[in-house]
Amino acid sequence: MTENILQRTYQVAVDAPILESLTYVENKTLPVFRGDIVYVPLGKRTIKGFVLSDPELQKNIESKYKLKEIASIDSEWPRLSEPFLKWLEWIAEYYIHPLGQVIQLSFPPLSKNLKQRKSNRAPVVPLLKKTQRPLLTSEQKKCIDAIPIDHQFSVHLVHGVTGSGKTEIYLQLFEKCLSKNKRGIFLVPEISLTPQLVNRFVERFGDEVAVLHSQLTERERTNQWWAMIEGEKKILIGARSALFCPVQNLGVIVVDEEHESSFKQDEKLKYHGRDCAVMLGKFSNCPVILGSATPSLESWRNAEEKKYVLHSLQSRVDDRPLPEIEVVDLRLEKENPKRPHFLPFWLSNSLYEKMQLAFEKKEQVALLLNRRGMANMIFCQDCGYTAECPNCDISLTLHAQSHLVCHYCDYHQNHSVQCPQCKKGELTALGLGTELIENDLQKLFPEQVIARADRDEIQSRSDMENLISDMENEKINILIAKGLDFPKLNLVGLILADVGFNLPDFRATEKSFQLITQMSGRSGRHVKVSESAGQVIVQTYNPNHESLTYSKNHDYLGFAKNELLARSPLSYPPYQKMISFRVQSMSQDLAQKTVQLIKSRAQSLQQKFSEHYKDLQILGPAAAPLAKLKNNYRYHMIIKAEKSSLLNAFSRRILSDQKWIPSKVKVIIDVDPVSLL
Repeated sequence: MTENILQRTYQVAVDAPILESLTYVENKTLPVFRGDIVYVPLGKRTIKGFVLSDPELQKNIESKYKLKEIASIDSEWPRLSEPFLKWLEWIAEYYIHPLGQVIQLSFPPLSKNLKQRKSNRAPVVPLLKKTQRPLLTSEQKKCIDAIPIDHQFSVHLVHGVTGSGKTEIYLQLFEKCLSKNKRGIFLVPEISLTPQLVNRFVERFGDEVAVLHSQLTERERTNQWWAMIEGEKKILIGARSALFCPVQNLGVIVVDEEHESSFKQDEKLKYHGRDCAVMLGKFSNCPVILGSATPSLESWRNAEEKKYVLHSLQSRVDDRPLPEIEVVDLRLEKENPKRPHFLPFWLSNSLYEKMQLAFEKKEQVALLLNRRGMANMIFCQDCGYTAECPNCDISLTLHAQSHLVCHYCDYHQNHSVQCPQCKKGELTALGLGTELIENDLQKLFPEQVIARADRDEIQSRSDMENLISDMENEKINILIAKGLDFPKLNLVGLILADVGFNLPDFRATEKSFQLITQMSGRSGRHVKVSESAGQVIVQTYNPNHESLTYSKNHDYLGFAKNELLARSPLSYPPYQKMISFRVQSMSQDLAQKTVQLIKSRAQSLQQKFSEHYKDLQILGPAAAPLAKLKNNYRYHMIIKAEKSSLLNAFSRRILSDQKWIPSKVKVIIDVDPVSLL
């Protein structure tokens, strides 16, 4: 027999892969409220949970559904504030991800009271003398005056050419913020989070700066987190994950280089740092500033539609000239009579001559190739064998002439000259990598010091700090990297612009334009008006590509208009929203059957509720461009719609209870995908 009992219950989001919250009964010795961190029983274990509701008095609960009690409260962590908790709930809802796992991202990796080991590492934030503000240009002043730092939400897109002084605008907006006794967050792509940037903030704000990014140790991250939570620091600089630090009393959020695809998380919770920053500003009732020389087309269209306030900076600081961009057609290089015979195939005569001139003037050179290693393909000319990763549908990359590496699963194997298939031919390296470029440069310029800033060389915070110190002290003459700012850097070479032109991705042209423009912007940032402009050499086999035509003329407006015209009839973002379903399994048959089942469920739903879903587009399924990675076969299906709320509801209905998904298959949802590879 069942009986009616009176109980106080709570909705709790548990740190587990469960989309719905669970109901628990009060523990009468533990008064808890919304935002508290608790431990609750789940199955045979006790896990962390987050209280979503204040106590609810429940009547008529039948005892056969015996609810479990909250086990304990975690009193170490502060209760999450209402605006911040609402923001976390929005993230879980929008990105279709378990709320408990989203909330868990808001806490540091270690306990505050865990015994700290002694460390010889340099401090995360250095001690530096404060510096004075520079004089503002009229464009900078106009922009700062037009952005109100008050208790009101608004989004501002600062579109400024490279070198126009956007960072100084941010610094002065943070000054405004601190003068009102509020705090701020400054978000940058991981690659831009250099000691140079941190130093610039410390020189203005002293010890009020905290930093959070992946190169810190767990103890460093924990200490920086608490420094912000307890009010010891006022400005948080960080990569995308810094958004999850529950900063109280937010006055401004700045997202620099907002176009960068690295703001999108690829693993687990696939959130976009820029979009989440905008929503955090909305829930916190504070302004959000997005800055870029090459804004994403999503942000640009929001500005065109007056959802964002646009601020334009069309001149460099001190009227420094924009760099001169020369496009070199590599197809004509073989026939170039001036070309020395000893030049490697990837180096044009024009770039070689300009490098020689730069070294004569004691200037530095930066080169970019968006590819690591010696070569991107090893093949046999006799039988056509290609060295491929056994776990991935990817060619192996040659490193140090001695081993082959897969950059997706980190598979390694020794490199042998003899073909393992026909046993007769020799394996030949085809393609280009940063390691090969470095080797060739050492032969051409033996007296110059060369450094690479790719992930093979830079693997820790100290590596990056040492590299930047060596560049600033002019110990390095040639840097193979992107995105760094140095006074003596007046020549930039893009080795092969074609790398990104033909990727199977509707954003390929946009990404290429952004890369060329941003890389060009590193050149000549510190030349005076009377001096010659910085120089950029772009080498390509496709000199008439749209991204080159517009970047050569520093014409973002023309590029944006042309690219939006191309996307509109195809209903690609920013005109419509997208969700990607990726199905992967070590069994190709299971992966194929599951993705077909998802397609069938989607079509049935669309037919059954046609009045709601008739305008949705269902594309696919098809094998992903990277069809096999880490021994998993990958298929995807894409759904497009005008409204994200419609797309979200439809996708949740497709998934429903997920019991129909085989245990050996993983279905991954990506809302607003940035890459479809």
